[in-house]
Amino acid sequence: MTTHRIRVGIDVGGTFTDAVAVDATTLSLLGQVKVPTSHHHEDGVAHGIVEALDRLLRQVGRDPADVAFLAHGTTQATNALLEGDVATVGLIGIGTGPGAVLTRRLAALGRLELAPGKRLPLAYAHVADPDDASAVRAAVEQVTAAGAQVLVATEPFAVDRPEGEQAVLEAARTAGLPMTAAHEITSLYGLHKRTRTAVVNAAILPRMLATADLVDASITKAGITAPLMVMRCDGGVMALDEMRRRPLLTVLSGPAAGVAGALMQERISEGVFLETGGTSTDISVVRRGKVAVRHATMLGRSSYLNALDVRTVGVGGGSMVRVDLNPGGRARVTAVGPRSAHIAGLPYACFADLDELRDATLSTVRPMPDDPADHAVLDAAGGRYALTMTCAANALGRVPEGDFARCDQEVAKAAIAPLAAALGVDVPTAAARILDAGAEQVKSVVDRIVRDYRLDADTAVLVGGGGGAATVTPHLAALTGMEGRIARHNEVISPIGVALALVREQIERIVPGATQEQILAVRAEAEQAVVAQGAAADGVEVEVTVDPQTSTVRAIATGATELRTQDRSHSADDSERLAAAAASLKTDPDRVSVLAGTPAHTVYGTEVRRRLRAPRHPVRVVDTDGVVRLHASDAQVAATTVGAAPELLSNLVREATSYGDGGVRAPALRLLLGSRIADLSGVLEPQPLLALARSEMRDRAADEPVVAVVEVRS
Repeated sequence: MTTHRIRVGIDVGGTFTDAVAVDATTLSLLGQVKVPTSHHHEDGVAHGIVEALDRLLRQVGRDPADVAFLAHGTTQATNALLEGDVATVGLIGIGTGPGAVLTRRLAALGRLELAPGKRLPLAYAHVADPDDASAVRAAVEQVTAAGAQVLVATEPFAVDRPEGEQAVLEAARTAGLPMTAAHEITSLYGLHKRTRTAVVNAAILPRMLATADLVDASITKAGITAPLMVMRCDGGVMALDEMRRRPLLTVLSGPAAGVAGALMQERISEGVFLETGGTSTDISVVRRGKVAVRHATMLGRSSYLNALDVRTVGVGGGSMVRVDLNPGGRARVTAVGPRSAHIAGLPYACFADLDELRDATLSTVRPMPDDPADHAVLDAAGGRYALTMTCAANALGRVPEGDFARCDQEVAKAAIAPLAAALGVDVPTAAARILDAGAEQVKSVVDRIVRDYRLDADTAVLVGGGGGAATVTPHLAALTGMEGRIARHNEVISPIGVALALVREQIERIVPGATQEQILAVRAEAEQAVVAQGAAADGVEVEVTVDPQTSTVRAIATGATELRTQDRSHSADDSERLAAAAASLKTDPDRVSVLAGTPAHTVYGTEVRRRLRAPRHPVRVVDTDGVVRLHASDAQVAATTVGAAPELLSNLVREATSYGDGGVRAPALRLLLGSRIADLSGVLEPQPLLALARSEMRDRAADEPVVAVVEVRS
């Protein structure tokens, strides 16, 4: 019997470090372990990472040589910023005349507040001529005398002319400090925002370098030969050397790991991912098979850090029920959370046993001195217990067998009974009111995020992850009418996401009036960046977007560190794929036709007739597992070969391009090619669009099938 190699994902949380082993071929979960996060060990969190890895390998009976991929996610950078535990940054501004005025103003970055009472420690020095090595050394001495532990060089327009920043770093190298240039962190215009992003990156650099070195040395000592990867805040992973250069990319990576797990394991193409813990629920979006990313806000200011768009609601599995006991009449449930039983230091009532809940009476407390005295508790034979969302979900039988949050339903009903008596209702009604109060808070955010991203209501699903998934997602699905499900292995969805994540890089350039050659150059730069970090060149996918309003050319490249053929135990047959397409199209299978296909995908469509208007032709692309991977509300589909595609695509694009007051708008084009879907919808100009299409097909056999899905932009 063949023993497949494994992919290992390790998620370093504030309390526990979770590790999972996933079969590298079938992607099935083989084992999982949990160890306390080693914040106070002399090796810091690195010790917990190595301990978790060692225990995991022993549990699944594998050797270090069996590890094909190893990555970890960490909250260390986020915590450092939240706690103000950062290095003093020596900022060296460059410029003369008006440029000097602009850079000298950057000294005010020292007023950024990291935590209450803690400001960003920053020392500023100025040089007029970056090629004056003696002046640069004097500036370095000035900031180091003020305590600088890391250096940043910044100059106006360094995005286009980086020589000045590079010269300063070269002259400062003898100081022996970690250092970076602002243009290396982001290539977008905006001196103040670019420098602020670089300074925050530098503030966490020494601490993250120390951790990287410890983890790297420990992994090597353990005999792991696979390259070590680190989770990014945009849902991908990066090489350890890249993390050493840009540790800021690990900030906010915690929620990104969970949605990466949902995207890769659950294969969501359109939907909302809800990661529910004990205290809160992180809400994020998958749209057309991709995570939603935006520039993050850090320290109360916008930045050039591309991070997952995540919205957090203070409702989780441990959220306490809040009630108005109303001595003159019936009590009522007023809210749930944001205070959790964990913070109150109370056990969940549903995890007691029936004898411990004997003679229970309902009362209210202040979990913390400044909290309202309306948080419901039970005083019973076994002590004081909190009433939580988990208690209500179990009382209604919403928590499935084997789930992390599952308890004895009879105990949960007994826990809710005193509240139900006070409300004057039966136990199921009381439990439903608790879940209503919590889920409504989440629903308002989900409704807003669905509108913001214009999710396709026909195909969008709610997927719950985290240990508290069953307390929010099933009830929310009932409230919204959306399809909802709990992710497999929901309690370890984050380390699974780390184990399955792809190498990712994003390149952004401001290129006014970008030519197709310039667009292709940005694409090539992104592709080369992920290959340099270990991605297999043959499997790299690149999505390019050109924003004519901001002249921004953006290329996002993703790739796996090894090309793999998934040995799945079940692939959907023709009837199952047809049923999936028909369900998504909200029509009878008899009205669905196969329009085209490749070995990896089948394209289905139907016709929707409209009174006094042209019919609409919605399309669904379904993969071999029966998962809807692409949906278009009205599209044209054309099948061809790589050799014949350029002429066909030229005609299709010409016919579907619109012209108006808003300028030229080429159609949204996606190509089904090999095992992937190449999304070219981010390009509005016809010629660059066709050039990108040709680049996707280079080095492929002329007779290889390719399918074009074309949507005219409204």
